[in-house]
Amino acid sequence: MKLKKTIILLPGDGIGPEVTRSAANVLQECAREFQHQFTFVEMPVGGAAIDKTGTPLPSETLNACRKADAVFLGAVGGPKWDSLPVGQRPENGLLDLRKGLGLYVNLRPVKVIEPLRGISPLKQDRLGDLDLEIVRELAGGMYFGERGTVKENGVERAFDTESYSTPEIERIAAFAFTRAEARSRRLCSVDKANVLSSSQLWRRTVSAMGTVYPNVKLEHMYVDNAAMQLTLKPTQFDVMLSTNMFGDILSDAAAALVGSIGLIPSASFGTSAPMFEPIHGSAPALAGKDIANPIGAILSATMMLRDTFGLSLEADWAEQSLVRVLNTGVRTADIAEPGKKTVACSVFNDMLHDEMQRTFEHAEKYGWGV
Repeated sequence: MKLKKTIILLPGDGIGPEVTRSAANVLQECAREFQHQFTFVEMPVGGAAIDKTGTPLPSETLNACRKADAVFLGAVGGPKWDSLPVGQRPENGLLDLRKGLGLYVNLRPVKVIEPLRGISPLKQDRLGDLDLEIVRELAGGMYFGERGTVKENGVERAFDTESYSTPEIERIAAFAFTRAEARSRRLCSVDKANVLSSSQLWRRTVSAMGTVYPNVKLEHMYVDNAAMQLTLKPTQFDVMLSTNMFGDILSDAAAALVGSIGLIPSASFGTSAPMFEPIHGSAPALAGKDIANPIGAILSATMMLRDTFGLSLEADWAEQSLVRVLNTGVRTADIAEPGKKTVACSVFNDMLHDEMQRTFEHAEKYGWGV
């Protein structure tokens, strides 16, 4: 079936525009060869939007995203805007975008890419065949709770509130249980129920939801222990469910296990258009040097193809081609290895394009038809 889709591109700041081009190239390649029609519309967000419009999320950008079939985000933020108040910084545009699109699920798969196994800081017996998913609640918690600063008797005090309701926990838990059912039927819910009231509600609610999914083995773990266990034995996890802040921290820690935060994709789902983005930041020190790692962005694009458009064949084509490029020994600077060839981001993109074309021309050889 040939699809017609509109995709909003939000390049953002720093290396965001570079990795967004990488992802868009892959999407365009898939559309062209499989005769889909993808219309790309580029809109400003983050610091770039502040410079252009005075706000990190222009209403035109949000309205375009709401009407789209999918959204791809590069990255936002940078030292240029650090002097702005918290509510006016580029990152606030991202939070408002998530809220405006009703995105409450953030899915972050962390999986060993076989040619890159050697860059993991873990010993191989601990790393094993690491393949887990972190389901992060995206619309609540401390990032969206009441916050502020007050002065009392000349002393300044700041506060950020962690708050969750039962319905908010139920909907993210339902997503996580469903993902676990489709995998190995194991779910680990992460909280801090020994000291936080919000986590106590989280644990009670997730436990109650577990009765609806009797085929899924549910485990609870405190976040500090979960961080330790990720390092000691990451293969014990399959699907991890967590709050907004805990998920943000744990997924970055998990990314280190496979060698670089530049390798990890993500997808966000909710009540409007889904959004896809690599989990890395804007890395302003790397911007404009053509040394960014595009792999996280490319894999975010294949998540869009598979999880939103239902185009598994196209996603497999891009991912298998990516692995074959890595098998030739080429690496971007962040994943450089002794004896391997370090190449620029644009060169890596060109090599992937060539490999995708070569594979397409010899499809039967690789065990899939077009």
